[in-house]
Amino acid sequence: MHIEPVDCSPRQAFSWAVLRQRWEDLTFLHWAVDPALVAPLLPAGTRPDTLDGVSYVGLIGFRMVGLGLGRGPGVPYFGTFAETNVRLYSVDDTGRRAVVFRSLDASRLVPVLVARVTLRLPYLWSSMRLDRDGDLRTYRCRRRWPGPAGTTSRMVVRVGERIDDPTPLEHFVTARWGLHTRGYGRTLHLPNWHPRWPLHRAEVLHLDDELVAAAGLPAPVGPPVSVLYSPGVGVVFGTPVAARPDGAGPPGTQ
Repeated sequence: MHIEPVDCSPRQAFSWAVLRQRWEDLTFLHWAVDPALVAPLLPAGTRPDTLDGVSYVGLIGFRMVGLGLGRGPGVPYFGTFAETNVRLYSVDDTGRRAVVFRSLDASRLVPVLVARVTLRLPYLWSSMRLDRDGDLRTYRCRRRWPGPAGTTSRMVVRVGERIDDPTPLEHFVTARWGLHTRGYGRTLHLPNWHPRWPLHRAEVLHLDDELVAAAGLPAPVGPPVSVLYSPGVGVVFGTPVAARPDGAGPPGTQ
């Protein structure tokens, strides 16, 4: 099977955008993880994507801005909120690379409910805050619903210099042009597109996180192997398609 290359600046592969949004003030923390450990957590028809035999778990904090449908304007109030997600890296039976979200904490209840119902994404409603102070970014999260309520995360990073030539790992964890999710009895691939990431080095000054463990993964041991920051990009999403050629997983999968 041919697996698509890790392309940091592909052309947009779909003509009609069903969702439009902007991601701002993103911090990417990543830890190496054994592919065999995360394989059972991925949707049917996908497997862990790896770089030199290793996969990764990501903790990403950011601000969603101007979420809206198609070419229309962003939804006032409900379309802008803080978010923190825990994600894994996947490749499906057609060779498409993507991410799989284990959890997505967001500070607006309505988008959480809509995403859970329409795309079966594991969104959770949380009290969240993102603070900027010069080159410092502080991300806070306390989960409200669904449980376990009270799960928290706090990370503080210092933004460093712009990256002109990202490493293969930095491309691997950021050059992702879709997500895999399980809904309506099949595994779906939801494509997205945005300009090439403007990336910066970053330094973790404080990390106290319970979200990774709450997502069914081992709590990270030691510092992240990659810490990145981006001021943000505008993003569009296309129409979901089946992740498997036949649109379904093998017998007995869920």
